Amino acid sequence: MIDVILLEDEPVLRGELGEFLEYIGYAPVCVSSLAEFDLHFDARRHRLAIIDIGLPDGSGLELIQRLRQGGQQLGIIVFSARNTSADRIDGLETGADHYLGKGCDLHELEATLAALVRRLGLQRREARWLLMVGPSCLQPPVAPSVQLSYQDLQVLHCLMRAAGESVSRRHIVQALGADYLDYDQRRLDTQMLRLRRRVLEASGQPLPVKTLRSLGYCFYAPATIFE
Repeated sequence: MIDVILLEDEPVLRGELGEFLEYIGYAPVCVSSLAEFDLHFDARRHRLAIIDIGLPDGSGLELIQRLRQGGQQLGIIVFSARNTSADRIDGLETGADHYLGKGCDLHELEATLAALVRRLGLQRREARWLLMVGPSCLQPPVAPSVQLSYQDLQVLHCLMRAAGESVSRRHIVQALGADYLDYDQRRLDTQMLRLRRRVLEASGQPLPVKTLRSLGYCFYAPATIFE
């Protein structure tokens, strides 16, 4: 997967864009301010950036100018509600590669990212995740391993065994040894949230699991399980 850093201060839109980027096969790191961007941006890892302009602690254009002056070669897409002709010209002259207005079809964002990937010669490396059942740990690609609780191990075993496919909530609950009809669905949502957070904090890699509304979950990266 190719790492993308997304800078968007509006929480709902940031979440939606992050989910969309995961869905189309990228590994997003989502931040909400210039300060968070500076904290999480890694030039060795992030080759693509999606940047909003109006931010709580400054201007996205100033960030783009700073990145370009620092010699950063990453592909930059401005994604902003400010979408007049003058805004777009200003963004492109500052150093953005593309300028998209909020409200555009997200498939246009997907196509724009794909064009940058081709132009920059970025390769989509196979990022294989390993689940070690014996030691109860998850090994992300090129990152520290993550120790797992028994329940987290069962959930990931269920998802990674069917990597690339939809796994129903019922199937996951049954894998946990619980009765689906008596199981509080909020417990599963909370467990998934904590698991995502644990993996990100321990390894720096977002867990490649997407939520399928009203259906279940899907582990969308290549996976291997060692029993």
